[in-house]
Amino acid sequence: MLPTTNHNPAFNLTRASHVSLSVTDLERSRDFYRDVAGLVVTRETDNAIYLRGLEEASHHSLVLELAKEAKALYIGLRVRTDDDITAAEKFFKENNIEHRRVEKDYQGPTLQFRDPVGTWMELTSSMDVVDRKMQQFNEFVAGAPQRLDHYQVVTYDVQTATDFWTGLGMRMSEYTAKDGTDELWGTWMEVKGNTHDLVFTNGRGPRLHHFAYAVPDGASLIHAADVAGALGFGDEIDRGPGRHGISNALFLYLRDPDQHRIELFNTHYQFIDLETPPIRWDVSNPRRAQLWGMPASRRWFFEASEFPGEEVHEPLLQANPDTLEDYLGIH
Repeated sequence: MLPTTNHNPAFNLTRASHVSLSVTDLERSRDFYRDVAGLVVTRETDNAIYLRGLEEASHHSLVLELAKEAKALYIGLRVRTDDDITAAEKFFKENNIEHRRVEKDYQGPTLQFRDPVGTWMELTSSMDVVDRKMQQFNEFVAGAPQRLDHYQVVTYDVQTATDFWTGLGMRMSEYTAKDGTDELWGTWMEVKGNTHDLVFTNGRGPRLHHFAYAVPDGASLIHAADVAGALGFGDEIDRGPGRHGISNALFLYLRDPDQHRIELFNTHYQFIDLETPPIRWDVSNPRRAQLWGMPASRRWFFEASEFPGEEVHEPLLQANPDTLEDYLGIH
């Protein structure tokens, strides 16, 4: 069933903001995100590394925390003001949603919570400001990521996730359904005016499938793939380069040393005007995921980062997607 966006939510979300991952080797992970992906290191400590895109003025958009196990710790969204953090606390309390106020380095008021399908989320209203590097072209390396753009989460219940987030003001720009129905298999939702800040797709979840950074152009994706190959990470090119039907974006997916997945992408479109309806894709249409015809590998479809201590559930909807191995006759 298609959701109805609440245009007067209890608090104001503004954009995808930051993601926190636990990693098992800080130095190796830093080298990957700095040298293979192209992010900027803002600060390093003994237990954490903070990184950002070249055009970002916020202190960080990616936090790597040292741990014994690799997990997706939190995916972060910004709210407009400190008052929105207070309003979010009130909303979560009234709706029996587990949450807590925390102190985080380099962030203003911060609230952590689990959404109804178990996604570990973090809201903040501000961050320390640092210098943008968007005109330091001598520092553009690998894919030269400019800014964090969105997340994709695998969930066992796409409808419940979508109803919750559209109730908080997100708009659905595109979706996947089956057999002429509007039974939701995947939803692309936004608050900042392009195609997505937060995506939910059907599968074993909750798990973080990927987080994505916008890059300057298509050539940056090719260069990132070349750099990955040159630095010994060619086997960690998880998918692409290619072009999605959904969002129209050029893409390249990479896996870090702990197998967290990052997407570098370019060229999705604006989705601002309220009268614009979402685009429907049938799950049987392979062009939704790859306009160039080559399907993704099994690991792209079935592997993702778990949240710590969060039980992973089997999906309510069952499917067997066509994979690259099927395409090539590999069993």
